[in-house]
Amino acid sequence: MRRPLIAGNWKMNNTHHDAIVLVQRLGHELAEHDLERTEVALCPPFTSLRTVQTLIDADRYVFSLGAQTMHHEASGAFTGEVSGPMLASLNVTYVIVGHSERREVFGETDEDINLKVKAAFKHGLVPILCCGETDPEREAGDTEAKVERQVREGLAGVSADAARKVVVAYEPIWAIGTGKTATPEDAEATIAHIRRTLADAFDDGLAQEVRILYGGSVKAGNAKALLGRPEIDGALVGGASLDAAEFVAIVKAAG
Repeated sequence: MRRPLIAGNWKMNNTHHDAIVLVQRLGHELAEHDLERTEVALCPPFTSLRTVQTLIDADRYVFSLGAQTMHHEASGAFTGEVSGPMLASLNVTYVIVGHSERREVFGETDEDINLKVKAAFKHGLVPILCCGETDPEREAGDTEAKVERQVREGLAGVSADAARKVVVAYEPIWAIGTGKTATPEDAEATIAHIRRTLADAFDDGLAQEVRILYGGSVKAGNAKALLGRPEIDGALVGGASLDAAEFVAIVKAAG
């Protein structure tokens, strides 16, 4: 039984003051919810990681902490970057790797993402490996080929022992921040293909262990339908994660 994961990707939003208010409200609203059954991860900007970590520790919130990206080197002359050891020292559990905004806006390649995946595992972090197609790719029927390539190349050279810990997030680019959402049936079909890809690249047992999330305009109104599909193991939530009531509703929809 795969434990559902709801991860909130705050993107470039919220000062550390805003983070305090949001985390405390989430803690209050989810105090009675069974977070042993559904895992909740918060992925704030780098400037709020320490603040959120302190709140989680001090108030004993059952939240995991995630970062939005990382550099593949452990240290060096990389102005503006943050490394795996830096994140690990803040008790970060997850790091989002290969989000479409990193690929499309910042030019990250599959090779770059593979280096980050390997670095994450090396430093004790769990990568949330993102994949997804553009609207033209979808219209051309290339969805399965695109996500298969991204998953295979993202995990190239990764051992099975490490790969079974990865979280994969299917985020169709055409649905991110647009208000469009894949139908539950289409999302599940693509996620099932990702699971088959993992089985082919490693083995079926590993593929059945890996959690695969859906992301792309997930909201309280569509969460139950999406998360009710057997192949969908949770959600990577963008804009709705900034609204406590919306995010809480999504968490509760997961079970």
